[in-house]
Amino acid sequence: MIRTPYKMSNNIVISNSRNWEDLRKQARQIENELDMKLVSFSKLGTGQLKEFQRSEEKESLLGSNSNRMFDTMSLEIERLLLRLTEINDDMSSYLSNMSIGETNGAQLHTMQRHRDILQDYSHEFIKTKANIKASKDREDLLGSVKKDISEYKSGLSRRTDLYLKENDHIRNSDRLADEAIDIAMSTKENLASQRKMFHSMSNRILSLGNRFPQINSLFQKINMRKKRDTIIIAIVISVCLIILLLYSFR
Repeated sequence: MIRTPYKMSNNIVISNSRNWEDLRKQARQIENELDMKLVSFSKLGTGQLKEFQRSEEKESLLGSNSNRMFDTMSLEIERLLLRLTEINDDMSSYLSNMSIGETNGAQLHTMQRHRDILQDYSHEFIKTKANIKASKDREDLLGSVKKDISEYKSGLSRRTDLYLKENDHIRNSDRLADEAIDIAMSTKENLASQRKMFHSMSNRILSLGNRFPQINSLFQKINMRKKRDTIIIAIVISVCLIILLLYSFR
């Protein structure tokens, strides 16, 4: 009868020890997983920053795939932090339910260390997440600026093309005007040369007429005959018209 309470208290201590060890194992497991997740999460941000510095021609480093990865890792880390917080609360509740004589400094120190680790991980996650968001905002801003610059250059290029086309039209017009002026000048020169030629021909004919009076008299007779023929034809036409008028009035 005397040994029974001792065995019961020993079983309770063993059970409590197992509960405490289970909580510690769970806390360590989640802390290790958090450590790996935070390292990967930090590399995600630094990797995107280096990629942005290497290549300025990419539209956005945090595209659809990167955004999904960022959101997925953030949710996983938040879930692990929440689970570790619950385990720390369970450890605190476990120690608070124990009597003063059953608790020891090692357990309190262990619980405080786990709380410090949780706090460090939380701060690191918040800091890394803020840095990545700041990097994304900066990239979005630079992307919008690059887009505006590209649109401005595109519009400037279109205006330049229009100016060049207009300049080509003006040059073509000038070329056509120059060709028209050249044609007019050549025509004028041809007419002047023909005038000189006719003038020289008339001078030669006059000189021949002066040298040979018979030829001059022949030309005069020809002209007189032409005038006479013209007068005869005019008289005939006039007589015919008068006859037609008289006939019509009757």
